[in-house]
Amino acid sequence: MRAYSEGDAVPADSDNRVHCGASSPAKYLIVNADDFGQSRGINRGIISAHRDGIVTSASLMVRWPAAAEAAVYARNHPSLSVGLHIDLGEQILRAGEWVPLYTVLPLRNESAVRDEISRQLGVFDQLMGHPPTHLDSHQHVHLREPVRAILLDVAQRLGVPLRNCSPGVSYCGRFYGQADDGTPLPGVISVDGLIRIFETLPSGYTELACHPASECDLPTLYSQERLEELKVLCDRRVRAALTDQGIALLSFADLSQGRKRSVSAGHT
Repeated sequence: MRAYSEGDAVPADSDNRVHCGASSPAKYLIVNADDFGQSRGINRGIISAHRDGIVTSASLMVRWPAAAEAAVYARNHPSLSVGLHIDLGEQILRAGEWVPLYTVLPLRNESAVRDEISRQLGVFDQLMGHPPTHLDSHQHVHLREPVRAILLDVAQRLGVPLRNCSPGVSYCGRFYGQADDGTPLPGVISVDGLIRIFETLPSGYTELACHPASECDLPTLYSQERLEELKVLCDRRVRAALTDQGIALLSFADLSQGRKRSVSAGHT
């Protein structure tokens, strides 16, 4: 669900899965599932989309009870790259206005925001046993200050991308079934709609966000669309389109490893 404008899992032996540094193709796609750990239905949807579909990475919400279940799966399936989905609250549309569904803290309190981000990073490390491979946030709150500046510092310290803020990785949020005002967007969450997105991807590395779920078990306006996303992400025609268009799937972990190899090669 969008409260703020964002602009504009695959098996390890997938034919489309390559590591950074390969000579071709010129387009690489990271398919990242948001909200991992927010509910059991979302967990199962992301797991299915990784196992049977094209999801390569996920962003973990550590404040929710289902986060522990999500982390167990991720630790046992390292082909799913896991980053941190910073959670500072959620807004929903009521009578045409965005209102808080829940609030973790006042976003203008820079000290409190910094402490909460540090706490969520600590919980992530406890759950996963390693730092996140990438950073983003629930409802793109990191595009607002002071969250943006704080997370840019964290991303630089960890050496990981921050969604829509780090050079080298383009962001695509167009695989989403609602407009910013909550209006349904028929046809976007479809096989044809996703293939059209593939056709417009730029060269280089792109992150495509998604929100699959196997059941609607959260009080959210974006619910039925999650079920449709799961179907599309697992459709064989989608993977075939990636092959036809010469687009290679990779994860954020693949991206990080590729960058490390490039640095090492440059110093030999």
